[in-house]
Amino acid sequence: MTENTQQQPASNPELPTQYAPAQVEGKLYERWVERGYFSADPKSEKPPYTIVIPPPNVTGSLHLGHAFQHTLMDALTRRKRMQGYEALWLPGMDHAGIATQNKVEQQLAEEGKSRHDLGREEFVERVWQWKEEYGGKILGQMRRLGDGVDWSRERFTMDEGLSRAVQTIFKKLYDDELIYRAERIINWCPRCLTAISDIEVDYQDDNGELVSIKYGEGDETVVVATTRVETMLGDTAVAVHPDDERYAHLIGKRIKLPLTDRTIPVVADTHVDPEFGTGAVKVTPAHDPNDFAIGQRHGLESMTIMDEHAVITAHGPFQGLDRFEARSTIVEALRQQGRIVAEKRPYVHSVGHCSRCKTTIEPRLSLQWWVKVGPLAQAAGDAVRDGRVKIHPADMSKRYFDWVDNMHDWCISRQLWWGHRIPVWYGPNGEVVCVGPDEQPPTGEGWTQDSDVLDTWFSSGLWPFSTLGWPEKTPDLEKFYPTDVLLTGHDIIFFWVARMMMFGLYAMEGEAPFHTIALTGLVRDEFGKKMSKSNPNSVDPLDWMDAYGSDAVRFTLARGANPGADVPIGEDWVQASRNFANKIWNATRFALMNGATVEGELPDPAQMSATDRWILSRLNTVVAEVDAYYDDYQFAKLSDSLYHFAWDEVFDWYVELSKTTYFAGGEAAKVSARVLGEVLDVTLRLLHPIVPFVTETLWTTLTGKESVVIADWPADSGFRDEAAEREIELVQRVVTEVRRFRSDQGLQPAQKVPARLTLDGTALAPHEAAIRQLLRLQPEGEGFSATATLPVAGATVALDLSGTIDVGAERKRLAKDLAAAEKEKSQAHAKLGNEAFLAKAPDNVVEKIRTRLANAEADIERIMAQLDRLPQA
Repeated sequence: MTENTQQQPASNPELPTQYAPAQVEGKLYERWVERGYFSADPKSEKPPYTIVIPPPNVTGSLHLGHAFQHTLMDALTRRKRMQGYEALWLPGMDHAGIATQNKVEQQLAEEGKSRHDLGREEFVERVWQWKEEYGGKILGQMRRLGDGVDWSRERFTMDEGLSRAVQTIFKKLYDDELIYRAERIINWCPRCLTAISDIEVDYQDDNGELVSIKYGEGDETVVVATTRVETMLGDTAVAVHPDDERYAHLIGKRIKLPLTDRTIPVVADTHVDPEFGTGAVKVTPAHDPNDFAIGQRHGLESMTIMDEHAVITAHGPFQGLDRFEARSTIVEALRQQGRIVAEKRPYVHSVGHCSRCKTTIEPRLSLQWWVKVGPLAQAAGDAVRDGRVKIHPADMSKRYFDWVDNMHDWCISRQLWWGHRIPVWYGPNGEVVCVGPDEQPPTGEGWTQDSDVLDTWFSSGLWPFSTLGWPEKTPDLEKFYPTDVLLTGHDIIFFWVARMMMFGLYAMEGEAPFHTIALTGLVRDEFGKKMSKSNPNSVDPLDWMDAYGSDAVRFTLARGANPGADVPIGEDWVQASRNFANKIWNATRFALMNGATVEGELPDPAQMSATDRWILSRLNTVVAEVDAYYDDYQFAKLSDSLYHFAWDEVFDWYVELSKTTYFAGGEAAKVSARVLGEVLDVTLRLLHPIVPFVTETLWTTLTGKESVVIADWPADSGFRDEAAEREIELVQRVVTEVRRFRSDQGLQPAQKVPARLTLDGTALAPHEAAIRQLLRLQPEGEGFSATATLPVAGATVALDLSGTIDVGAERKRLAKDLAAAEKEKSQAHAKLGNEAFLAKAPDNVVEKIRTRLANAEADIERIMAQLDRLPQA
């Protein structure tokens, strides 16, 4: 890599009149990659800085959520690289077991086939083919966004190295008795035909029905209510509270289960709430987690009455019916027997759905593999409590602790073919053998491997260290682990963050996988609504990149990124960011045309004007602010600080205040040209991590150096000049106040007005030429008449408005506005004084009227001041 200190004379220092992102972004990115700027060297003596990308699904494409988080990760990594760190941002993808298998099964369905027609081996090969053809689309889109990742280290959760890591940790957990196999209630998806974890279930309110059913006969009857009538076929008890006197005579007895030839016991269990419903509940241990627990306590039989497709398997007239068909059929059969006591429909209640395919989840008793999370979750909680890992923002810690402190054992087996196959073999005589990566699986007649694969989150939980070569002690692992920051959405604390914490601490001997967990919010539309592919508010970020440039999209996202908070975004805001990029371009182009330079040392402050000293003082303040905001992950604040400094202070004030100096020429112009060059140099470097493309083009043109990617990050030199800052603040006050007055009088910005400036005895005196230039104020000529006088900042600005405005017409216009404002004030005041109105009106209506009153009073004050300033007609 070429040292960035090498000066390369710019053969053409001029810039095109307009910035065209599409013509530069792709070329710049490929140049960065070819020159190895993003490659990290484990042999480097530089301190490491590591971020591993949250691996997007191989089925995915870039959406605004990706673009948002990638922008922030890229900004962090680019800054650290410029600060002299050996920065590694490691890319990769997740195999996304269920989602990817579904994609390929959909393809097969279009061919009239299923995976069973192909068989396991051929089907898995078909998925690999799909991955090669369609997978990784998002990786090309990452290049469009400008992601500065080390492509030489790209990983996939099912590549050879990561497969070895998965098998290693499974074996280690198994040997430590932290992985076990047991029959328990799991969340079953009848569409995906696999178990899914609790956190992969989306709950939503559905319209169902609540049916009350009479069990038993005569004096020995109990009424139970259920929303899942079909499961009564698997009831093996009715439970009541032991202290409920209504049912004391029934406890221990057996009652008739309707529609069957079975009797079931009445058991007493403290889980039952006697105040809820009838105080009696049906118990179906094979199809409900709470019922399963009751069954365990009372030794009840567990009867599975549905198959994997949620079709009824219980013997009788309902056998072969889908669960929802069975529900209505059973209700009708109960109704005919007079067993229905009450029906409530619609009955809105929370129902679990598969997060992948939206199918209603069916709780099901099943033999599965589990991780005993107790000690692992304890370690994950302790690492945050003792400060080894910090969560940012801190108030998000509660959500983390709520999860890790109450985590249930994790079901890790999935009934899929695509994924890491569980490394366990079963022998002909009941033997169970777990095989590590360097061990030979048992062979011989009757030995078979477990057919299930591991939950996708099992392998992605190893991501921070498996991607660096673990379980081998590689140079990468030695250099770049633990990683520095995990930047991800707060919505996957449970899915991914906690898993990585548990596995990292376990596998890496107590060393957490990252120092900081920086949690972001979710991207929403400009009205705060969630974006999704099924909604019309969904946006393809590539469309915005095509229209406005990648920098505009990145800057918009960063400017909305407050820690942990959701990010609203609209196209108008991207347009505004495009305008900002154009402003940077045009201002730098103007500066280059007027001799701005970075050559030579900065002049001594004694040679500088107050304007020069002011902008350098402000520049150093901003450098310090931006550093503090970066260290606190305050992307919105640092972006806003840079925006206002660049646009307002550098381009709108410093450049404009210095124009008279440039045009006058001489030594002062050379000093200001060098100061302007310095300010642009530092400002472009500060902006680079957020808007890399436009800053690269401008900075290399300005400095003649190789690339801003490998430039030094600006440091606060400590230079401050409070006197110069106060002096320029006075200039700004004068210009702002007179501009406001001109606008109030209806003068056009370019319209010239004769004026007398009395600046003697103030710090404003040296700035008279600049003030006149900014305000379009001509020298007072013969016949000058001060028709309006403005005292401001210790100075006086007298304006001759005769001939520029029709004073009489202006007074009539203002008088009309004043009357309207006074009427508004009177109406609002009357309503707020009406006690009867205040007693009935909603709070928001009253608040609106108070706001109207305040606005009217402010308008009256403003208009009166304008009238006072006008000359007499």
